[in-house]
Amino acid sequence: MLQARRLRTRRRRIHENQAMSASGVQDIADWLIDGARSAERSDIVLGELCDRLTKAGIALWRVGVFVRTLHPDVFGRSFIWKPGSEVVTRTASHDIVDTDMYKTSPFAALYATGEAVRIRIVDSDPATDVPFIRELREEGGTDYIAIPLIFTDGSVHATSWSTRQPGGFTPVQLAGLQAIVPPLARVAEIRALQRTAINLLDTYVGNSAGARILAGQIRRGSSESIHAVIWLSDMRGFTSMSDRLPPERVVEVLNRYFDCQVPPILNHGGEVLKFMGDGLLAIFPVASDNADVAEVCSRVLTAAREARANVDALNAAQGAWSTDRLRFGLALHVGQVLYGNIGGGHRLDFTCIGPAVNLAARIEKIAGKVGRTVVASAEFARQHEAEWEHVGDFSVAGFAATQTVLGLRDETTP
Repeated sequence: MLQARRLRTRRRRIHENQAMSASGVQDIADWLIDGARSAERSDIVLGELCDRLTKAGIALWRVGVFVRTLHPDVFGRSFIWKPGSEVVTRTASHDIVDTDMYKTSPFAALYATGEAVRIRIVDSDPATDVPFIRELREEGGTDYIAIPLIFTDGSVHATSWSTRQPGGFTPVQLAGLQAIVPPLARVAEIRALQRTAINLLDTYVGNSAGARILAGQIRRGSSESIHAVIWLSDMRGFTSMSDRLPPERVVEVLNRYFDCQVPPILNHGGEVLKFMGDGLLAIFPVASDNADVAEVCSRVLTAAREARANVDALNAAQGAWSTDRLRFGLALHVGQVLYGNIGGGHRLDFTCIGPAVNLAARIEKIAGKVGRTVVASAEFARQHEAEWEHVGDFSVAGFAATQTVLGLRDETTP
C-alpha cells in the first residue's frame, strides 16, 4: 500500500513537472520584460501575474511583494494576493523594523543576506515556527519561499510565495518562480521610482505642483494665472526665540508649530507651497468663474480655526517641551496669483506670486500690530461677513488704496 502511494505521488510529480515545463513561464517573463503594460497599477500587475502563474501550473495560495520606499513616514508598501480576492495594499511605518513580528519574520533574514529563504512547512517542526509561519500552517499552508527583488541600485526588496499544495512546491515550480522574479524586479523598480518621484514632489513642492511638474511644466516662466485663497502665516517672536534656544530645539519647535497648521490646510483642500523660516504660504484654488468662492472660503475659515486651536493645545502642553508660549499671525486673502516656475540658472521654484500674495503678506504684519491671530482682507471677509469685525483701515506699502483689515469676532484680543 505504501509503495503504491509513493508511486502515485511520483507519477503526480512527474505530471506536474511536465505540465510546468510546457507552461507559459517564458511568456509570463516576456510580459514582465515588456513592462506589464496591460496592468495600469502595481496591485493589478501582481494580480495578473499570479493569475498567469496559476494557469501555468503553479499552485499559488498567498503571494506578497514588499517594496521599501523613500518617504519620511513610510518604510515600505506591501501587496498581498490570494485567489479570488483583490490585491490588498498596505503601508508600513519605519517603526516596523523594531517590532518582534518583523525581527522574527523570514524577511529580516532576507534583507540581511540578500538570499532566498525557504521554509517547507509540511516538513518543519511546529514547535520552532515563528508567528508568521505558524499562521500559514494554521491556514493550511504547506510551503513558503521568500525571494529577494534586487533593484539596479543594489537595494533589496522582497517577494513571498506560499502554497497549500500537498508536499509543497515542486522543483520545477520553484524554478519557474525564480525565473520570473528578475523581470518582476525591473517592473517593480520602475513603478517604485515613479511613485518615489511623486512622493518626493508631494513632500517638497505639494501635490498639485508636483503633478504639474510631472506633466512637463518644468521650464522657467511656465506658469498660469489662477484664482485662489491665500494663506500666509508667521510665528511671533521667532527671531528672539532662535537667539535663546539651541538650533536643534528651534527646529523641534518649528516642526511642532507647522504640525498645527499643515494637516488642517491639507484636510480642507489646500496646498502648502512654501516654508519660509517660520512663515508658511499655502493656497486653496477657486474656480475660474468664482462659483465656489464662498464654499472655499468656508473651508479655509474652518482650517484657520483648527490651526488656532491646535496652537492653543500645544501651548497648554508646553510643560512637555519647555518653551515660551507660541503666538502666530495668519492672513487670509482671495485673488489672482501667478502659479508656476520661477528661478535662475538650473534652480527653479514652483510657487505663486503677484499683488494678491504681497497684500496677504502686508496684512499678516498688521495682525501682529493690532494683536490679532487671524485677520482677513475685505475680499475674503465679504464671503462670510457675520464671522468678521472691522479692525481698521491701513495704508499698505506698495498699494495706493487704503486696505481694510478684519478680524474674527470669536477671537479674544490680548
